[in-house]
Amino acid sequence: METKIFINLPVSDTSRSMDFFKSIGYSCDERFCDKSSACLVISDTIYVMLLTEDKMKEIMPQDVVDAVKTSKSVTSIAVKSKDKVNEIVENAKKAGAPVVRDPEDYGFMFHRSFNDLDGHFWNFIWMDETKAEN
Repeated sequence: METKIFINLPVSDTSRSMDFFKSIGYSCDERFCDKSSACLVISDTIYVMLLTEDKMKEIMPQDVVDAVKTSKSVTSIAVKSKDKVNEIVENAKKAGAPVVRDPEDYGFMFHRSFNDLDGHFWNFIWMDETKAEN
C-alpha cells in the first residue's frame, strides 16, 4: 500500500465544513463520514478528517484549541499553477473564508492564504522547483 496521510482537524459542523471545501474544489470520501466526521479528499494520498470536538477528544488526550484564537499548524498545499492558487483562494473568499495574507510572489514560488470557517490556516502554493535556489 502507498503511504497516505490523514490530517485530523476539529470543526464545529462537519456538514458546513465539507460544503465549504467542496465549494473550493475538493471532494468528500463518503466511506469515512458519519455524524461526527467528514473525509476531505485533497489527493489520492492526502486526506483531511474534519471531526467534531467530541470526536477529536476521543482520539487525543489534549484539549482542543480554538483555531480562531490559537494556531498550532499551517496546512500548505502545492497546486499546479498560480491560476489554481488564485482560483482556490477566491472560491474560499466567496464561501466566507477570510483571506489572511496578501499574495506573495517570489518568481519561482507564489502563495496565498486563508482561514477556513473554523479558523484553520491554509496556505496554497505554486512552485517551480527547477528555478528554486539552494
